[in-house]
Amino acid sequence: MEAQEHHDPGYDDWFDEPEPPTETQSGVNRGVYEEAEEVWVLPEDEGAGSPGQRELVIAGRTLTMTQVAIIALSLLAIFFAILAAAGVFNGSKTAAPPVTPPVKHVTVTVPASTNTGPTAVAPSQTLKPGDTGSQVTILQKALIALNFSPGKPDGDYGPSTQNAVERFQIAHNLGEDGIVGPATLNALQKALSG
Repeated sequence: MEAQEHHDPGYDDWFDEPEPPTETQSGVNRGVYEEAEEVWVLPEDEGAGSPGQRELVIAGRTLTMTQVAIIALSLLAIFFAILAAAGVFNGSKTAAPPVTPPVKHVTVTVPASTNTGPTAVAPSQTLKPGDTGSQVTILQKALIALNFSPGKPDGDYGPSTQNAVERFQIAHNLGEDGIVGPATLNALQKALSG
């Protein structure tokens, strides 16, 4: 009986499957592997892939179409992840420009003003740059009423008031000197009364 126990049945009883034969096995040393590299993997032959499966060589590596598809889907997933991170899929839309209602044209009738008196008066004396006081303020208000604004009426005959007087003189063909002399004073009175 001992002879039967040592008798090698020709297969690995661990899995209870016959051992895959290799080229280096012989009848004498059956069950002993002599420098076999991979016993669990069948050797690959060129063109021995499954029927209908194509291979692609990329960067010196042979890839099956399944592997290429997996790589392509991975790259597509990364692409969509980048787009999602950039906010492309956040669903917010740009605001539409506001709609302005059409403008209705309205005719406004303004009653004729009843002029009870001049809104501005001319100063009662001649003035020159450097003067100050109430007469300068009256001059500045008169220039504002005639659209020759010297700025805020402050009672100081400064450069801005002088400039406004010069513009008034040019518009009324007077000598442009920036001084409110008798001719300029007379033109101011006529412009304010008419």
